[in-house]
Amino acid sequence: METDESRELLESLPELQADETFCFDCNPQVPCFNRCCAELTLPLTPYDVLRLRRHMGITSEEFLNTFAIMRSFPDTGFPLPMLRMLQGPGEPCPFVGPAGCSVYEDRPGACRCYPLGRGTKMAENGVAERFFVVREPHCHGFDQGTQRTARQWFEDQSLSEYNAANDRYMRLMALVRATGKPLEARLATMSVLCLYQLDKFRELITHMRIFEHVDIDAARRAAIMEDSPAGDVAALEFGLDWMELIIFGKSQGLNKK
Repeated sequence: METDESRELLESLPELQADETFCFDCNPQVPCFNRCCAELTLPLTPYDVLRLRRHMGITSEEFLNTFAIMRSFPDTGFPLPMLRMLQGPGEPCPFVGPAGCSVYEDRPGACRCYPLGRGTKMAENGVAERFFVVREPHCHGFDQGTQRTARQWFEDQSLSEYNAANDRYMRLMALVRATGKPLEARLATMSVLCLYQLDKFRELITHMRIFEHVDIDAARRAAIMEDSPAGDVAALEFGLDWMELIIFGKSQGLNKK
């Protein structure tokens, strides 16, 4: 999920071609281990929050209040939670310790992607990708490791689910951006609930009887309302479709009755 600042940064970096390889590894034996996990400007995608709050066993509201600083994309009005660094020397990530990342299995997509950056734009056949190499002065990860292409690195870091969810969100933001104006305040508020607070979104679905107003089969209804990691993924997909429907009156994945 790109902000204006991250987009400008990516464009300033050397591009990695699809068949080009790079050498990198990160582990406790690398001298700079954990150095990159501090003073971060790290946006959290809906899928990041979905995974992290499940990992921690807390509600989405608790997670956002504790670990995020809420901002918004100026051009679209969509929410832009930033990971809240700890106060004190070095401003470390709240999830990092001497042994490394305490949420490693569910760490954010940006952390998995590093040291690569992924730039995307909508294309006729889906999403067009470009890859960039981020080299920071303190990083010794390039001194050792395995030669990989960008796609091999993404596969190694289990990024496919992250990228799929982020690309769907990017498509929705691109549609809003094309209108030339950000979301109305009420829709921006609704998007926080539908995309970042899936547990509360389920309550809204029940309270507003949303399923009665859309064409949706029983299997998808059950998947969305299931309180589980898989249910959260289904709820996020529905949330994106629902937001597109209420903003534009139509959606690629959902129809009104």
